[in-house]
Amino acid sequence: MHPWVARARRAVGRSIAELPARQDGHPPLLLIACSGGPDSLALAAAAAHFARRGKVRVGAAVIDHQMQPGSAQVTESTMHRLEEMDLAPVVSRRVTVDRAGHGPEMAARLARYEALNDIARQTAADAVLLGHTRNDQAETVLLGLARGSGTRSLSGMSPSHTIDGVRYMRPFLNVTREETEEICRAEGLEPWHDPSNLDTTLMRCRVRHEVLPWLEDHLGPGVSNALARTASVLHADADFLDEQAAEYFRGAQLGPAAASSKNLELDCVAVQAAPAAMRRRMLAQACVAAGGETPTFERLSALEQFAMGYGAAGPLQMAGKVTVWRRRADKHCAKGRLEFHSTE
Repeated sequence: MHPWVARARRAVGRSIAELPARQDGHPPLLLIACSGGPDSLALAAAAAHFARRGKVRVGAAVIDHQMQPGSAQVTESTMHRLEEMDLAPVVSRRVTVDRAGHGPEMAARLARYEALNDIARQTAADAVLLGHTRNDQAETVLLGLARGSGTRSLSGMSPSHTIDGVRYMRPFLNVTREETEEICRAEGLEPWHDPSNLDTTLMRCRVRHEVLPWLEDHLGPGVSNALARTASVLHADADFLDEQAAEYFRGAQLGPAAASSKNLELDCVAVQAAPAAMRRRMLAQACVAAGGETPTFERLSALEQFAMGYGAAGPLQMAGKVTVWRRRADKHCAKGRLEFHSTE
């Protein structure tokens, strides 16, 4: 057996080991999000090994973004390859990418995840497997550094996360893109190469083909590995900090939010007394709990200053239609409070 094929199978095996047993007694059902490219095709081949052994059932979801000529033919060809590998069910979905307010990459990502969520629910899949590699992880960390992001963003893509009740797993975060191409050759698979991956007008492609190679040339080989390693280290740190911030957040809440709304209140003194690393996180969690979005660095900085008592009493507008007010001490709260209101 080719050593990289064995390595890929071990990576998928570790992900399978994390899945709980199904109540119906059937083996877990995995869906491979497959574009037909080398990364996702190699992932499908590795997962198919465990399906042949009866440990799991493996299907696939193929999303046609309709953003390139011939995308329907690529989808059909990919489905045929997956069916030849005895994957079932193999489901395709054609989506319309709405670019209103988003760049092409983010718009396609949003449409793709919406379709994957829908397919996963329809098939009762236990998890969706994504073919992101160590190279993708390095690019994600570098893009986060360029944006001036915090610990969570610099931790890169999570090996496992949940979106709207659907579990997503990335077994290949320690497998390189070059290794997936070699796996496809070893397995006799002919992957499709997406021409948009060569389009350096797209930021991620520019990082892939221009920025990272330049860094490797001028800083020495191993930059991509170091960036991916940084993500691995920071992921555990970010998880711990978020858990601690959630404790501070719960301790600062003044009673539960009303059942009919997501409005909530925080004790100003509890917020102000929290360590700075916790304060920003708990304020971001409050925005999300009130029905909003995770704030940008600039908005979160403004909210922190507001929570510390600087400036007028509000309102402060946050992303996701959340309004924050600062109230003085009264009979309900002796030290003053922050009110987060959803304006939906």
